[in-house]
Amino acid sequence: MVCAGCSSNTYSRLRAEEDKIIANYLSRNRITVLKELPGDGEWREKDYYKVSGYDNFYFHLISRGDSVRVDEDGVTQDLSVIANDLIVVRYKQFELTENADTLSYWTTLDEAYPYEFHYGNTGDCEAVAWHEAVRLMKYPDSQCEIIVPSKQGFNADQMSVTPYGYIMKIKVKRQ
Repeated sequence: MVCAGCSSNTYSRLRAEEDKIIANYLSRNRITVLKELPGDGEWREKDYYKVSGYDNFYFHLISRGDSVRVDEDGVTQDLSVIANDLIVVRYKQFELTENADTLSYWTTLDEAYPYEFHYGNTGDCEAVAWHEAVRLMKYPDSQCEIIVPSKQGFNADQMSVTPYGYIMKIKVKRQ
């Protein structure tokens, strides 16, 4: 006889399953996990930084945007993202299982308006991983890929204990 609660999915069991999904994804894709953040220009195709302070959150920089802009007067302006900047995101979302579907919000053909949130304001965007990805991208026009466990994802992902991968590109709107 099996007890009623023994066959149900407890949160800890679901989290253990999620950890296996992430580990299998890393292995299947031959991802090299780095414990230190590489410098600009040092990223290889399969290098993913295991973000310190987070469980199973991985970051890969695809391209770094411009760090400065020089105006017509020759004045150099630092373009680093700062708290409360409006971040405009185009992205692709995919499950980490084999042959998973990809949801694309990459162009206006996919979705008329990009996702927007204020950097550092989790009331706009509750996915802590997205804020951390923006911090690591640093500049407008950067692009990255992240592997996000449910705890650092959106509320729906947290409820279903579902990890996702995202390919993101950002722009920054400043008033």
